[in-house]
Amino acid sequence: MSVARRATGWSVALAGALAVTVVLSAGIGPVPVPAEAVVKAVLEAVAVPSLAEGELGWRRPFEFSLQDSNRAIVMRIRLPRILLGALVGFALSAAGTVMQGFFRNPMADPSIIGVSSGAAVGAVAAIVAPALIPFGLGLEPAAFAGALITAFGVYAIATEGGRTPVATLLLAGVAVQTFLGAVTSFLLLHSGESMEEVVYWLMGHLDNAGWGDFVPVAGLPLLPLFVACCFLLLLAYARDLNVMLLGEEEAAGLGIEVERTKRLLLAVSAVMTGAGVAVSGVIGFVGLIVPHVMRLVVGPDHRILLPTAALAGSAFLVAADTVARSGAQELPVGIVTAAVGAPFFLFLLRRRRVHEL
Repeated sequence: MSVARRATGWSVALAGALAVTVVLSAGIGPVPVPAEAVVKAVLEAVAVPSLAEGELGWRRPFEFSLQDSNRAIVMRIRLPRILLGALVGFALSAAGTVMQGFFRNPMADPSIIGVSSGAAVGAVAAIVAPALIPFGLGLEPAAFAGALITAFGVYAIATEGGRTPVATLLLAGVAVQTFLGAVTSFLLLHSGESMEEVVYWLMGHLDNAGWGDFVPVAGLPLLPLFVACCFLLLLAYARDLNVMLLGEEEAAGLGIEVERTKRLLLAVSAVMTGAGVAVSGVIGFVGLIVPHVMRLVVGPDHRILLPTAALAGSAFLVAADTVARSGAQELPVGIVTAAVGAPFFLFLLRRRRVHEL
């Protein structure tokens, strides 16, 4: 079977699984909503172009008899949160897949070059000491800016003579993460009445999601478009990433512009991770576990692995957030992903050790 057919088959199957997960998740909560009502509420919101009296407009082709309460619960409360979770899971898993391929290490994750730590410093500073943030940036822009500054700072530290050795980049990332962790702890000590908000953000959450996260400016869905463009760029370099798994010298011998490719992959992965962390806080293990599992299922070819891992990450984070908000007390989704991810990570380590013996 060709690579294109395999990638399409797996992607369609996982997209279907994601759709089922979204529908089931939208029906779960303190007030249950039947799956049929969820589907009808979503279809009612669909608008298609329509030409009436010579003017182009929009019309809604579906109309059902639904309880107003069910419609409001699905469309105003649950669906924005679910879609944001799917988008964040997509971004983190895609970035994690690239990082694992880039470092040739299945235990790498999107935060390995300090992106999450940089976002945490930006967000905590915006909460605790907003006067320190230039241009009056809010929490999410400050977190995004912190992520990007950190990522490109680590890259600059690790680059010498136009080359960026992977080992040096990894060590620089670890050192910067440690330093930024100390900065975050210092800000946390001086957070005063803001401590609860800071801790909650650091745990990772999706409970402030709204349609404004998707359509903030001039009616354009900026965040989904942004993530989609970054993903398509990564997908265009999937073959180059496959070749780089052989080693940098071998990749250069096969015609790959290694340093240029490394810069692009790092930049796009950092941007995707920064966007995800900025809107959701620090959600761990999604970009580590999901790509690793999908690599075991579909193989190491990034032309197949990238789309499947991204879709699986979406479904995983939606499911995890459903668990987080379904208990007697709502939990930050980062707690659920860590509770699931940590034991599974230990299982992977154990399994890898057994295979090496």
